[in-house]
Amino acid sequence: MKISLGPIHYYWSKEDIEQFYRSAEQWPVDIVYLGETVCAKRRALRRADWLDIAARLTDAGKEVVLSTLALLEANSDLLQLEKICANANYIVEANDMSAVHLLAGRVPFVAGPHINCYNSETLSLLAELGATRWVPPVELPATTIGTLQNTRPEAMETEVFAYGYLPLSFSARCFTARADNVGKDECEQRCIRDPEGRPLFTQEHERLFTMNGIQLQSGIPCNLLYETGAMLDMGIDIVRISPQLKDTDTIVKTFHAAVDGTSISEGMLRSPVCNGYWHGLPGMTFMHAHND
Repeated sequence: MKISLGPIHYYWSKEDIEQFYRSAEQWPVDIVYLGETVCAKRRALRRADWLDIAARLTDAGKEVVLSTLALLEANSDLLQLEKICANANYIVEANDMSAVHLLAGRVPFVAGPHINCYNSETLSLLAELGATRWVPPVELPATTIGTLQNTRPEAMETEVFAYGYLPLSFSARCFTARADNVGKDECEQRCIRDPEGRPLFTQEHERLFTMNGIQLQSGIPCNLLYETGAMLDMGIDIVRISPQLKDTDTIVKTFHAAVDGTSISEGMLRSPVCNGYWHGLPGMTFMHAHND
């Protein structure tokens, strides 16, 4: 089973992004997803900068995938999408059906977690269009993923979101701008002040969600470290780690050890974390693995 680094969900500075991926060149990850998936207004890096990072990661032996926006809102977004899909060097992760349309029948692609694929018919259709890998929506339970594993098209890889704040939804409104009582058009990319998102609490002071611009994430990170054995038995091909500003190297190395069957660090289960969706429960809950 391989390990991937998903795209960075947050708005980081150019310096932080470049340093993160220079470090990632040395990490035991097999696949790295690059690019902006949340908001087109985030332009810390130009397209040429992303391609420079992609070239360095490729030289370091990583498979590079270019990720696309999950929500396109303007013609300029579509023009950028067309450029990404037309690139001749890297496979593309399609995060909405516009990208699927541009890639279909032309080159292989990855069906990202924001494509609504919940049954074997949709998975087969994506395969017919050229998908060679799919990332199940984060709310799918293991039982459903297991059923789809048994009927998935030949040569279709399955990649499971295994660690990080769960990307739950996108909105045409900007949650971060609204929280600061400014309009979306006057946001001044203020989400760069929240490199790990901004917590949203209930009246009982429970962290319910994480605001990340137009994206809403889970309030606590998902951690499927203790499910790696079950995923191996299911034939899952790849586990995805969502980049965090701190400690991503530790998270990657811990998953790498678990995948290799050497050890699992208790420190990786620092509270609170969740895995409810995997077990068919409310997403914010946590259930210990049966073999724990």
